[in-house]
This record gives sequence, structure tokens and C-alpha cells, in this order.
Amino acid sequence: MIRNKISILMLFALFCSAGAFAQSASSIRINEVLVINEDNFVDNYGKRSGWVELYNSSVGTVDIKGCYLTDDKNNPTKYPIPKGDVLTAVKPRQHVLFWADGQPSKGTFHLNFTLNPNKENYIALFDADGKTLIDEVTIPAGQTADISYGRVIDGEEKLGILTRATPSTNNVTLDTNEKIENFKKNDSYGVGMTLTAMLAVFSVLLLLFIVFKNIGIAAIKASKRNVQKAAGDIAASTKTSAYTGEIITAISMALHEVNEDVHDTEDTVLTIKKVVRTYSPWSSKIYTLRETPKK
Repeated sequence: MIRNKISILMLFALFCSAGAFAQSASSIRINEVLVINEDNFVDNYGKRSGWVELYNSSVGTVDIKGCYLTDDKNNPTKYPIPKGDVLTAVKPRQHVLFWADGQPSKGTFHLNFTLNPNKENYIALFDADGKTLIDEVTIPAGQTADISYGRVIDGEEKLGILTRATPSTNNVTLDTNEKIENFKKNDSYGVGMTLTAMLAVFSVLLLLFIVFKNIGIAAIKASKRNVQKAAGDIAASTKTSAYTGEIITAISMALHEVNEDVHDTEDTVLTIKKVVRTYSPWSSKIYTLRETPKK
């Protein structure tokens, strides 16, 4: 009982630790950065400034409260992301935008530093301990206005200049399906797709036929083996019996007689036999002296 309880507690701790790891900030990426904002997105105050976009690449919600954003390698805790703001919880595959306007008094998502368009800009994200580096990006100098720099595909390693700035949305929007386009190009009439589908269906049916046939054969063989084994057991028990057939028959009949309570027929017949005695007048009652003798 104690061992079972310990096992359950260990499994519970394992699941909890797995859940905590899945919810850590290690899956957050610096996804896109706009250095020069002349005709792009505006903040809640109607102002334009550079911005930094973070992306949650995990399948679970991640809260980045307590983490740090910085533009200085020597000062990893330059901007602590405030705690207590529900909007710091980034949903799976979603984005969050920070304004690099140097005015943190405007709210949680306004950084205390700005981006310099005349030199390269270093942006880093540190974990809540202020020492663990989660992600970093260096934006080359000479950026074009309203053209951002970031990951070609959200959350992936490849960085580059993006064709357009996409704050709080995917860097690449897939409007077409590559496989469908290939089918349209190489099989415009759908003959290949039809043959492929039919081949797949018949292959599955053939596989099922083979499987069930083998199962049936195996079942028949197992049944035959069981019958042979039973017959062998009966023969072995007959050989090892200490009584012959005649003895067993006699014993059976005797038991039958006992159970049926059968007796000899003579037990129910009354036999009366006449007793023959020698007659003597002296022993007869008619010749007594109680009567007067006749003259």
C-alpha cells in the first residue's frame, strides 16, 4: 500500500514538472523588430515608434511576467516586464508587442529604451532570474523605414529583412497549399489522384483479407490441437486405469442395485407348509373322560 502511494506521488510530481517545463518562458522568441516607424502601426496613444514583437512557439500559454528585455549586453535586467498584467500571458502560437519608445510610464508594453536607426541594435530576452538568456537578435544598421527585421517564419531560426512589417501577426501568411498547387500543375485532370486513392483503398482491403485469413487458419489449427490433446488425455487415463471393463461393469450394476433398493422376489412370498403328525386317539380331545361313556 505504501509503495503504491509513493508511486502515485512520484507520477504526480513528474506530471507537474513536465507541465511547469511546458509553461516556461524558454519557448518565447524575439520574432520581429521594426527600427524606423514612419507610416506603420501606432500605439494606444496614437504615437509611432519602433517596436519589438515576441512570439510563443510552444503549444501552451506562457506568462512572461518577471522576464527582462534589454538592448545592452552588459545590463540584462534593463527592462523588467511587470507582474500582475494579465496580457503578459501569451497564448500558444501568438504574439505580443512591446513599444521601444523610452516611456515605461505609459504601461507594461512600453520599454525604457529606444532603437537607434543609425547603428545596429541588440535586443535580448532574459528569464526571470536575470541571468538565463532565452533569445537574442542583432538588427543590422541601415534599416529601411517601415520594413522590419526578424524571422522569416515565426519562431524559426532563420533571420532576415521582411518584405513588410507585420506587428502582432504572422510574418508569412500561407494563402496557398503547396501540395494542392503541385497536383494542379502535374495532374490537372485528377487521374493520378484517383489512381492513388484507389490503390490505397485496395491495398488496405488486401491487407485486411490477409490478416483475417491468417487469423482464421490459426484458429482452426488451435482447435485441432485442443481436440487432439483432449483425445490423448482420455486415452492416457484409460490406459492408466487399474480396473478392466468387466470389473467396472459389475461395480456399476451393483451400485445400481443398491440405489434402486432391489431385493429377491422370495422376500415377499409367504410359504405355508402342512405339519404332518401321527394320529393317536389318546391325544384327541374327542376321546376325553368328560362325557359319560356310552353303554
